[in-house]
Amino acid sequence: MRSARRNAGVLADWRGGVLAAEWEACAADSLPANVEGLAVRRRDAAGPAGETPAFHRTMLSGATLAPVQSALHSAGPQAARIEHLWWVFFWICVVVYVITIVFFLIAAVRGRRRADAIDNRAHDRRLGFFVSSCAAVTIATLFGLLFSSVATGNAIGTFGKDKPGQIEIEVTGHQWWWEVKYPDSLLPSNQITDANEIHIPIHTPVLLRLDTRDVIHSLWIPNLHGKRDLIPGRVNKFWIQADTPGVYRGQCAEFCGYQHAHMALTVVAESSADFLKWKSHMGEGAPTPMTPSQLRGQQVFLNAPCAKCHNILGLDAYGTLGPDLTHFRSRPTLAAGQLLNTRGNLAGWIANAPAIKPGTLMPPNQLSGQEMNDLLAYLETLR
Repeated sequence: MRSARRNAGVLADWRGGVLAAEWEACAADSLPANVEGLAVRRRDAAGPAGETPAFHRTMLSGATLAPVQSALHSAGPQAARIEHLWWVFFWICVVVYVITIVFFLIAAVRGRRRADAIDNRAHDRRLGFFVSSCAAVTIATLFGLLFSSVATGNAIGTFGKDKPGQIEIEVTGHQWWWEVKYPDSLLPSNQITDANEIHIPIHTPVLLRLDTRDVIHSLWIPNLHGKRDLIPGRVNKFWIQADTPGVYRGQCAEFCGYQHAHMALTVVAESSADFLKWKSHMGEGAPTPMTPSQLRGQQVFLNAPCAKCHNILGLDAYGTLGPDLTHFRSRPTLAAGQLLNTRGNLAGWIANAPAIKPGTLMPPNQLSGQEMNDLLAYLETLR
């Protein structure tokens, strides 16, 4: 509490678009709730659907935000197979349930009318034949469902193998964020590193290689595929493909600690031309700061603990404990989807990340108002 108040005092003299009064309110015990409210207010000020500049650029690329994060709104062949299997199971279960209820009601009505036992061998034979037939149909139905499930699993497991033109992406789970790498087998130094966002071209099989640096996680992008675990010491893999341009939300589906619910990522499916353009831009180093404030902010970054945990391509910052920041201002969110990537949210995150996301490894940073403004000015260039 004392630390939060001290940070609020530092924030009080901020200028350049950061509203100090908003963050002073966040010094109370209800900081996470206040930050969430701040995100909503800044989203409303930014425009419909929280159109931050990064969000707006994503929309301009031709991608549209998926209306529902659901396995029943498939956007690719893998998810379509899972959705089809779900509907097969659903309707068969509905039919079985309705038939069961109907026969239960018939038995109840007839039981009231006929209190005495029936001693009729012909009737017993017919009843035995009917029960045997129902049992045979039930067994056949179960085997049919088993066959459908195995066939779907086989089709999903072999999808993308030996297909030309597929790309590979490495996804690593951390508590509580996602590290995304685009390896280049011909020139390893050209590898691209990003965080909490996956870009893929449409109509192209994408092989995801999954691993984790700490505990078990599970990647789930319901509009594109089912779940796949990330297990320490093992690399799992599966294929995804998007046939419709859009922005699809994914999340961790295996409890992995205190902030498990705040470990999301987005998948941006775009045309091949847009994907190559994005990849070319991401391969470039960080822009050179131009203004005096940006130059001072770069020195603040290098002298503060930031450079020990984060990497910026083209700068003497090679940390790997936290997300790569080379182009992080082009991402629409911060803290693995918990906050919109706005100037105000970024300032609060730098000042006291654990107060916003308890348990995160990023420590609070004691910066003066001038240092914070300069640092924000520099980080603003990382697009």
